[in-house]
Amino acid sequence: MFRAAAGRRKDEGHGWLRGATPPPSWLRWPAPLLLVVICVVQLATPESVDLTFLLAAVPPLAGLSYGPGATALYGASVVLLLALPDFGLGHPGQSDLLTVAFVALLSVVISWVRVRRDAQLVTVRTVAEAAQFAVLPPLAARVGRVRCAGLYRAAQHETLVGGDLFDVRKGPRSVVAVVGDVQGHGLAAVGTVAALIGAFREAVLDSADLAGVAERLDRRLVVDAAEEEHAELFATAVLLEFPDDSDVVHVISCGHPPPLLLCGRDISELSVFAGPPLGLGIAGLAPPEPRTVRLHPGDLLLALSDGVLEARDASGTFYPLADRLAALIKADGAVLDAPAELTRRIWEDVVRFAGSIRDDATMLVLAPEVEPGAEVDHAAHEAGSVQEGHAVQEAGSVQEGHAVQEADSTQEGHPAHEVHSAHEADSEREAPSARERP
Repeated sequence: MFRAAAGRRKDEGHGWLRGATPPPSWLRWPAPLLLVVICVVQLATPESVDLTFLLAAVPPLAGLSYGPGATALYGASVVLLLALPDFGLGHPGQSDLLTVAFVALLSVVISWVRVRRDAQLVTVRTVAEAAQFAVLPPLAARVGRVRCAGLYRAAQHETLVGGDLFDVRKGPRSVVAVVGDVQGHGLAAVGTVAALIGAFREAVLDSADLAGVAERLDRRLVVDAAEEEHAELFATAVLLEFPDDSDVVHVISCGHPPPLLLCGRDISELSVFAGPPLGLGIAGLAPPEPRTVRLHPGDLLLALSDGVLEARDASGTFYPLADRLAALIKADGAVLDAPAELTRRIWEDVVRFAGSIRDDATMLVLAPEVEPGAEVDHAAHEAGSVQEGHAVQEAGSVQEGHAVQEADSTQEGHPAHEVHSAHEADSEREAPSARERP
């Protein structure tokens, strides 16, 4: 699913008034409408009513949205309508006509400047978006056997990347996901985000387990902080690993809010050991402890940043995520089958609750594919293992019994055989004496 959070905001509002965006398309209508309305009204009213002075507003209105050529055309049309007496649009004086002509010329110059500025703005925005997408590229709809969808909202207006991060990557033996929140927010934290994302992608390919990935991220921040005097870099993160050969998820939390497990309408927060944040040297202090959770068909995992959890309404009440999410799923259970739609619904509900979000906000929904028969096969495998163990145990007992029986027989048989041999020897010794007697 495309990274909805990294797209342009829909709530940009009136950014064109501040020069942040090009003017909207509806601004092209006021100039021609005003020109037509004034002409019609002036021709339909007595000559004592003079509204032609309003025509001087047409060229400036055209300059707001049209190019210099079209603006010059509107200005020339207004001057001709006022100068030619056959149109009957009042009788302006020479000075009035010169004033309107000057306003029209000034409007053409302003339009030329605006067009150049808009072209530069489009170029700058395109380059900025390309750079920010390089830090957080669009998220694929599927990574390995995991369907995923993310939503990202930067706190700083007109930016696509802030102090949050998330990514999902395929490793040699598993799919690994990360959701993090670095120190600070906005553009000041983008450098740290870029460093962590790069370290994460390399660690997924090289590290043998999830703890190794966390240690690599921690080392990246420790090294970066050591390069600058008095620099303090830290970040919270939650890491999730989906092995290719098992229907489980391994979770490690480095000071980050634990993810939610959605089992249909049942919502629970995973009980994960909260380790120290990244950047404090966790490899030497307290290695992160993973938590393993068995997954069932249809299970979803929702990982998010504190920008969502700490959103407040006008009264200062925090956003009750679990309760609102349960109500959302109860109203429309089909949303569980569409991770992207789920993230969009949650975000709309957060905005509806809080009005405005002043922190970076991130959500990542992960839907691993679990075979419906996986649990049955697992139970059968366990049952087979138990039966096999019993069979081996019984066979061992039988073999042991035979061995004991043979040992007893051997121990009892050998003395009898020895006595018998001694008796025979005595008989043989007595026999010659008997034969020697007459």
